[in-house]
Amino acid sequence: MNAPGEGFVATLVEGVGALPARDWDACAAPEAAAGGRPADPFVTHRFLKALEDSGSVGPGSGWTPAHLTLRPAGRDDAPPLAVMPLYVKSHSFGEYVFDHAWADAYERAGGRYYPKLQSAVPFTPVGGRRLLTGAHAPPGTAAALLRAASRVAARAGMSSLHVTFCTEDEARLAEGLGMLPRMGEQFHWFNRGYGGFDDFLAALSSRKRKQIRRERREGAEGLRIRRLTGEDIRPEHWDAFWRFYQDTGARKWGRPYLTRAFFEEAHAHLRDDILLILAEREGRPIAGALNFIGREALFGRWWGCLERRPFLHFELCYHQAVEAAIEMGLSRVEAGAQGEHKLARGYEPRPTWSAHWIADPGFRAALDDWLAAERTAVAREIAWAGARAPFRKGAPGPATQEDDDDRSA
Repeated sequence: MNAPGEGFVATLVEGVGALPARDWDACAAPEAAAGGRPADPFVTHRFLKALEDSGSVGPGSGWTPAHLTLRPAGRDDAPPLAVMPLYVKSHSFGEYVFDHAWADAYERAGGRYYPKLQSAVPFTPVGGRRLLTGAHAPPGTAAALLRAASRVAARAGMSSLHVTFCTEDEARLAEGLGMLPRMGEQFHWFNRGYGGFDDFLAALSSRKRKQIRRERREGAEGLRIRRLTGEDIRPEHWDAFWRFYQDTGARKWGRPYLTRAFFEEAHAHLRDDILLILAEREGRPIAGALNFIGREALFGRWWGCLERRPFLHFELCYHQAVEAAIEMGLSRVEAGAQGEHKLARGYEPRPTWSAHWIADPGFRAALDDWLAAERTAVAREIAWAGARAPFRKGAPGPATQEDDDDRSA
């Protein structure tokens, strides 16, 4: 596909395996070109390929890879200047930016919502770049990606293109090109130079300190908590985590999104990117939380358990993640979608962004009005939650309305 007047040729590929890892990652993680961790492990070649090779996406999943590449015009043999993770979707599951109501409304009005085109990391509500431009991409490359993706959707007669969990800059760029911006909310934890978990607790109001200490004590009582990464993660640990993940998937989605083979791919190719936190009783794993390690952040992704007990979820998914991030010198923890309960545990509200191209002008106009009202409501919710962050007065952290009436706690 030519991009007239832009000096690029756009091409769709049916999987990241069609491109050398070095070419994809030169666009997806140019900050890691000299070695070390990428800022965003989820857009790397190895992560997306693990999804594809394991059958978690592809035939029968409703996620058909159709990744977009841009090369200089007349240079078919050149490495891409930019890439974009892109999928043809036959449903709206596994996205976490919910448009089921949009699909229902459009089809009730006589339209055909599916298939649609989606730029996302499947099953991964983590914000990051979706317009993956390399270090040598000229100005305008990101906009050319968006225009090319929109043309793909339009020429295929699709109802829409969705760029989800993108950066705010990308959402603003997309808005300038006629796409509709959408705002969501997540809760992230921020490291403000803490030397250890107790330093973080000292920044909280006394009531919240006591609450978290109780949660940690009761959540881990009688258990051994282990943090594993790299070579310390063994195949038997994946066997245990698969059981945990199946339990969570059955309760939340009806069936797990990821296949068992994904965890085999993770063991083979992703284990250095992973922090696996396990709770064991008498040597038997009963619960676990799987995190990915970025250059600056720890990303909580999946968890599950075989035994229900108070506070174990909070201990494995939130408190252990915070403690690990401090020890690793990371600047934040992103613990996934939803969850106002994270606020009481020192996680703070932050906006997330997406952008949406809608083919039908009338449907677009209706969504434009609806999204404007939604953005206002979300912004108010973020402000409301931020004002109730549990930090004591004078501590490093956002302003709080809570007094610290017992600093000896």
